Amino acid sequence: MKTLRIVIADDESLHLMSLRAQLEAMGHRVVGEADDGESALRLLRDLRPDLAILDIKMPEPDGIQVAETIMQEQPLPIILLTAYSEGSLAERAAHARVAAYLMKPALPQDLAPTIALATSRFNEFQTLNRKVQDLSDALETRKLVERAKGILMRRLNLSEEEAFHRMQRRSQNENKKMGEIANAIITADGML
Repeated sequence: MKTLRIVIADDESLHLMSLRAQLEAMGHRVVGEADDGESALRLLRDLRPDLAILDIKMPEPDGIQVAETIMQEQPLPIILLTAYSEGSLAERAAHARVAAYLMKPALPQDLAPTIALATSRFNEFQTLNRKVQDLSDALETRKLVERAKGILMRRLNLSEEEAFHRMQRRSQNENKKMGEIANAIITADGML
């Protein structure tokens, strides 16, 4: 496993020291430590680590709220630690899109596979998000191209194939994407 830059947060200093020692023994770098949610958020925003390990129950905001906030701003793999086995906490953690959930005390034999799982799940999730975004962009471009083709067909009395080829040639000649050409046609049509 590659060396990760990790931010850890726990309001119990003994747990924080133990976690840091375990992570460093595994070859990771603890780049920031916090004992409350506000400090954890600040560290995560400033340091942009590879992974965060957050205690759920710490002074405001709690670990789950920190996870929710940071996942909206700058997603990263997050492991939540807890000494409590409440079902509602696990449910909240799932909604926060955390990568893993670990019971305290975090033991080395549990920590290493949890880190591997968290980073792997996060990477898979990011890949899926990119694919969804790419598909969404392609669909939006397709809608624009269809609309622009309709404009060309109506205004220049072209067949659908001729309108598409005209747009395609323009795209190649101007070295622009089809979506840009379609947008220009739609904009021009709106002005006329």
